[in-house]
Amino acid sequence: MKKSNPDNWSANDSSELYGIKHWGADYFSVSDQGLITVTTGNENNHTQLALLDIVSDMKERGMNMPVLVRFEDLLERQIGYLNNAFANAIKKSGYNNVYRGVFPIKVNQQCHVIEEIAEVGAKYNHGFEAGSKPELIIALAHLKPGESCIICNGYKDQEFIDLGLQACRMGYSCFFVVETLTELPIILERSRQLGIRPKIGVRVKLASMVGGHWNATSGDRSIFGLSIAQLIEMVDLLKAEDMLDCLELLHYHLGSQIPNIRDIRTGVLEACQVYMDLVREGAAMKYLDLGGGLAVDYDGSKSNYTHSKNYTLDEYCEDIIDVVMSTLDPQDIPHPTLVTESGRATVAYSSVLLFNVLDVANYDPTPMPDTISEDEHHLVHDLLEALQNAKGKNIQESYNDAVYYRDEVRELFKRGQVSLRSRSMAENIFLHVMQKIKKESEETDSTRASQEFEKLRDQLSDIYYGNFSLFQSLPDVWAIDQIFPISPIHRLNEKPDRDAIIADITCDCDGKIDRFSNMSSTRKTLPLHSLKDDEEYYIGVFLVGAYQETLGDLHNLFGDTNVVSVRINSDGSYEFADEIEGDSIADVLTYVEYQPQTLRERFRKNAEQAVRQGKISAGERQQMMKAFSESMLGYTYYEKD
Repeated sequence: MKKSNPDNWSANDSSELYGIKHWGADYFSVSDQGLITVTTGNENNHTQLALLDIVSDMKERGMNMPVLVRFEDLLERQIGYLNNAFANAIKKSGYNNVYRGVFPIKVNQQCHVIEEIAEVGAKYNHGFEAGSKPELIIALAHLKPGESCIICNGYKDQEFIDLGLQACRMGYSCFFVVETLTELPIILERSRQLGIRPKIGVRVKLASMVGGHWNATSGDRSIFGLSIAQLIEMVDLLKAEDMLDCLELLHYHLGSQIPNIRDIRTGVLEACQVYMDLVREGAAMKYLDLGGGLAVDYDGSKSNYTHSKNYTLDEYCEDIIDVVMSTLDPQDIPHPTLVTESGRATVAYSSVLLFNVLDVANYDPTPMPDTISEDEHHLVHDLLEALQNAKGKNIQESYNDAVYYRDEVRELFKRGQVSLRSRSMAENIFLHVMQKIKKESEETDSTRASQEFEKLRDQLSDIYYGNFSLFQSLPDVWAIDQIFPISPIHRLNEKPDRDAIIADITCDCDGKIDRFSNMSSTRKTLPLHSLKDDEEYYIGVFLVGAYQETLGDLHNLFGDTNVVSVRINSDGSYEFADEIEGDSIADVLTYVEYQPQTLRERFRKNAEQAVRQGKISAGERQQMMKAFSESMLGYTYYEKD
């Protein structure tokens, strides 16, 4: 493949290279100045804000990298898009009921996010899904009694059930979704004791399977929900207790990221058959909860690839309604209230992780010496000859020779027959050979050569060290090979001249990103720019609003990052609606059961003993104690002066 001229590189080229025009979803784009911008508002009145401006304003306020930036506007727009898309599909099709969305709190439990969803969602009667007692408490505190649904999933003990029953008495639409038959007797017993009729739902295991990463909740082996046989047993138990009228909701969940619309339609079709038979059994069915599944197009390919989706939001809504109507209408069964638990698609776009690059390790050779002594080992001279011959049709032979000679030098070094200095020279010449072959293969039109030496790009790629913790801020990258869009947020009107992987600062071999989106496939390196002296280089990881904050751990005791919530005004100005300082060292130590004051006292005793032994003076001890105390209050990440 011929190299393009860097002088002709444009911001649009970068937008294509990093896929921003594909995954940006009209939220993120590249300005003519080469800056990634976020766009808010509508087609008639929209504003753009450069992410680099946010970074500059943060630095003025004394906030360091890394930072998680939350855009309230994007969260508000996603909630509006979801509810309006269903409303339009309902009106267009003549569906005789409404849509009630719920947000699964587990997807992002941060207070500021929940408050924003509750406030914006109020006009749509958008509710919450709670899978634990703390999450139910959050839902009850942020929603007012009324039509907004609270869907209680997960295992529920007596305390959980009592709280939900009292919420029903207050007027909340709070549903207990039965996940296992052992829950049902508790629900019925507490209902009798408190004199409150419960709103009961049931989660069923569908036979339908879906593709993608998060498909373990689909099929017969799903760990949650009742089998069909158990469902019938539940119906019979409710009939015996004269409480079948309490069963109002059918719930299923096939996965949080379903790439293929055909899988969505298949799941709805099977669920509708179950719903109809529950109606025939005498249950007072009113709600059909489709769970999650609305996907996020992380790579922009608009395909059924794992990290993408082959449908639009409108198509998603219209297909669901079409299947429900075409299944229920011939049986004269009333249309249920439709519920979805769309968490990923609601919050993913609203958060961006920004970090600066601290250092780069590369595999560039050092300059060759003017001459090499004739007394030098013959393998070094052989490598030099391979370098001289590495051109044209000889590059394959030179490649084979260089690898052989380099390996021979390493073996002889192990046996003490080659000096460290000779090995260093051999390794450096080898890198010269590889870099020359890489350049030759990239500039040739030969398809064969491009395929033969394509792996050299990965083997010779740089390592860019980012000021962040993968395990804290991007746990899905490490745990399940999730792909997030990654791009520099500036200098995008310059052609990137390096290929790199990204390492964090945790000193862990797994603390790296070496899989990047490339439309419907992945690549092992990311094109980046050479660092400039005395100029920071900033990288953004996008679409990280779902799960990452909640799942993050304290690997190497790197805590939560700084967080800023940005509200963009219609006149193009913006404000930091909220600033949350990241964890201090003292904070993270308390998370793992250390007491900062106890640590300080132990260190003080060690320092005092050093004074008594004459190793340091009393004044030096005071300086050390001051440094120790100040460090305890410091940021867990790298701080530049």
